[in-house]
Amino acid sequence: MGVKIGIIEDDTALREGLKLAFELEGYETALARTFQEGQKLLEQGGLNLAILDCNLPDGNGFDLVKRLRKISDLPVLMLTARTSEVDEVQGLELGVDDFMRKPFSLAVLQARVRKLLKKQEEPRLLSSGGITLDLGSREVLKAGKKIFLSGTEQRLLAMFLEHKSQILSKEQLLGRIWDDSGNYVDENTLAVTIRRLRVKIEEDPGKPERIKTVHGMGYIWQEK
Repeated sequence: MGVKIGIIEDDTALREGLKLAFELEGYETALARTFQEGQKLLEQGGLNLAILDCNLPDGNGFDLVKRLRKISDLPVLMLTARTSEVDEVQGLELGVDDFMRKPFSLAVLQARVRKLLKKQEEPRLLSSGGITLDLGSREVLKAGKKIFLSGTEQRLLAMFLEHKSQILSKEQLLGRIWDDSGNYVDENTLAVTIRRLRVKIEEDPGKPERIKTVHGMGYIWQEK
């Protein structure tokens, strides 16, 4: 199975042109013209990267990215004819990996796609205090021994390891953590997930040394 790029674009000429250009480079492609088609394509999985138009006939790319980020970390490059920096900031905050404004250079677009794909292939290890998380394989090690974490626990652990020694508010965590059905968790579920994670990674869950509660503020991953 080769590298597969999803192209979600309502402009037929541009969509078919991108399909041809990337297939000539040896990539597989999958096409969608509308928001609904794009959502179905993204939910099916099997893509390595998605090129997404900001404006679609039945919706906008921002909402599509928001839905995607509930279930996947798939790299997304967004195409936009808009010139407002506000749109770009909004997209980046939602999880867009890169932006290109129309009209654009095909060569530059292809270079940016290659860069995103290369970044995706690189080993992505997060480690601290004897805990290691491989973002690619989703394998978690404690002192070199494999332990099992649920998908929600893994996402929570990744959030902590990406922000070591930083206080994370409940709101920040709730905005990034979802369950295995793609639903955002509530505050009670977050507290339960943190307790379960502590049981699995702390020597003494009752006196945690890694995930500490900062009363009135949130939680912090304490480097050991």
